[in-house]
Amino acid sequence: MKTRITELLGIQHPIIQGGMHFVDFAEMAAAVANAGGLGLITGLTQRTPEDLAKEIARCREMTDAGKVFGVNLTFLPSVTPPDYPGYVKAIIDGGVKVVETAGNNPQKWLPALKEAGIKIIHKCTAVRHALKAESIGCDAVSVDGFECGGHPGEDDVPNFILLPRAAEELKIPFVASGGMADARSLVAALALGADGMNMGTRFMATKEAPIHENVKQALVAASELDTRLIMRPLRNTERVLTNGAVEKLLVTEKEKGAALTFADITEEVAGVYPRIMRNGEMDAGGWSCGMVAGLIHDVPSCQELIDTIMADAEKLIRGRLMGVLDA
Repeated sequence: MKTRITELLGIQHPIIQGGMHFVDFAEMAAAVANAGGLGLITGLTQRTPEDLAKEIARCREMTDAGKVFGVNLTFLPSVTPPDYPGYVKAIIDGGVKVVETAGNNPQKWLPALKEAGIKIIHKCTAVRHALKAESIGCDAVSVDGFECGGHPGEDDVPNFILLPRAAEELKIPFVASGGMADARSLVAALALGADGMNMGTRFMATKEAPIHENVKQALVAASELDTRLIMRPLRNTERVLTNGAVEKLLVTEKEKGAALTFADITEEVAGVYPRIMRNGEMDAGGWSCGMVAGLIHDVPSCQELIDTIMADAEKLIRGRLMGVLDA
């Protein structure tokens, strides 16, 4: 399958593994890359630029020649921001050729990255943000619908509307993110105008995902009704899988109303990812999860998952879709 995104990134299949905190280590990125997709290391999960440099080197050792992996770098507002110059330097020095940016406008960092020949994909939750990314020189965008795990923005537009709108407005390639799980997702995304798909939650439930087995089994057990939106009053909405801590947080939000501050919910959201992803403490707090959990029924290898998606996508296109046309 050849699309603008496979051509741009030099990948075999139009499937990208999204950036996920405390999930996307070298093992995850290399497994997806070796299966023909774009694997990603999450930059800020690495505590320092030096740690990221080591993780990039480790991933390169695990990745077959000619396969592609990149780095996710999220730009967050902060009183004491991370060492972004150091992280950018580690990416460039490590010979990485694809960067997924997210969060704040990445314009400040584009010249150095593009001078190094790096392709930039920016994550967006609205068409206006995607157009801004296009205007500042991003090579592609990931368009995240309301269904997605993590931060869906504040517009609440699902992908059945958002993707065609993006296709109407954008000139650069884009991939669909949010609700993507299988061949049906990929074929639908292509039909709606995207050039591929970005999967986060689905890749968490794979054999190579370096996270606790409790997390994977929670995804298999979950239905499409088991996610919640938290931090809406703070306009920092995050879609997470429900658990005891999340339900407690929602009660606090309701009780505090407009007076809610981040300090009121710190216990349920701050520093919980290592406890959940590494230790399997499933009630430690809120962790990003898409509604697509309802479509996750097994824990295959990344190779098995991508091979199945591509084989089933061809069957859908050549069989079901061609079959509905008059001869």
